[in-house]
Amino acid sequence: MRSFRRFAICCVAGALATVAACSSDDTSELTSTQAPTATGDPVPISTEAPSTIATTSTSPATTEPTREPEERTYDFEAVAPIVQAFVDDRGLNGAGLIVVDEQDGVVYEDYWGEFSADRVSFIASSSKMITAGVLLYLHDADLLDIDAPVSDVVDWGAANPAIVPAQLISNSSGLVGLLPNPVFLPYLCQYNPEGSLQDCAEAIFATPDDDADVVPPDTEFRYGGAQWQVAGAVAEVASGKSWAELIEEIYIAPCDLEALGFANHFLQFESVGLGYPAASNGDPASLTATANPNMEGGGYVTTGDYAKLLLMHLRGGMCDDTQVLSQEALDRMHADRIGEVYGGDAYVGEVNVGDPTSGDRGYGMGWWVDRSSGRISDGGAYGAVPWLDLEDGYGAYLVIEADSRTGNALADELYQVIDEAVTSS
Repeated sequence: MRSFRRFAICCVAGALATVAACSSDDTSELTSTQAPTATGDPVPISTEAPSTIATTSTSPATTEPTREPEERTYDFEAVAPIVQAFVDDRGLNGAGLIVVDEQDGVVYEDYWGEFSADRVSFIASSSKMITAGVLLYLHDADLLDIDAPVSDVVDWGAANPAIVPAQLISNSSGLVGLLPNPVFLPYLCQYNPEGSLQDCAEAIFATPDDDADVVPPDTEFRYGGAQWQVAGAVAEVASGKSWAELIEEIYIAPCDLEALGFANHFLQFESVGLGYPAASNGDPASLTATANPNMEGGGYVTTGDYAKLLLMHLRGGMCDDTQVLSQEALDRMHADRIGEVYGGDAYVGEVNVGDPTSGDRGYGMGWWVDRSSGRISDGGAYGAVPWLDLEDGYGAYLVIEADSRTGNALADELYQVIDEAVTSS
């Protein structure tokens, strides 16, 4: 345990310090009848004949010619020099950037250095919006009520009878988070690929060793940590599916994703120190399978895959012709839950873990909410920065393999440039 704690301190506490400084058995199939459907009542179609028919005109009927929508043009010329200079100045191995528009899809995509469209990167906390979406999907499908106690789903939920899944995925459960304590001993199984998600979640939720440290739910914002393991375990039980099966059926198949997956890489690689795993041993393909994936920070994905998920969030929950999430589910994820429910702010002491340049930061379900600009984001400790501008209908995903401070610094240089390129088109 002491050696495990030393490892966790090295690979987790360091990364979280960076985030705090800068940001952040037999199973049944989920059938299409269980999936959420598009909202809105059908428009009734009349089968009655019209009461009168006009006969006075002998001229042939005319119709206005159909006009094709004007094609929008985008000018992203200013972006590449900014990214290239940043990569060079910081000595990075490269970067990837993709911008999506609600109507036009992918409107910009570029790569620098070692990066390419098929590069798979760990995304750390940029996994959170993906995990939260799984629970909202199950809520849509009436397989899980995210506003009902965890104890309604799992017997061990009785240890904390007041906690509901919505609180788990808004960092508001009252359990000990990464902030204030990333290496809280009773919760260390969250970093261990051995065992199962169910065993780990039960150990976290039912331990008496955290009694002095837990606060009532919806009273304090406690970013990240073991509450996300509990959320994933609840999703497994509610659905009768493993986490890998849920990711396949909810995201990979309907959105035609190539590489999205979840792992628990903390013990499978050498120390990650303050940032991304070393290039020599940081390839997700080298990971062994785990039944205890890390829910809040174990995701890995390509740039294009993440872009498809952003488009799904912009297009009313649709991936191509499949309704993945309802608009109601998306609205709940994007809304500032901590502000609305208990007047919370995404701060820990004097540190704003969402964005140090913002004086008023909220949190939804998997998304940071900038209360001044309206932008929502889900940045990760390894430098990935996804964001959405819901008002203007676009999103972007920036990925580097470094740390949160560096990723946010580059994103800060790009926010306005990208906004102008999209909104002036």
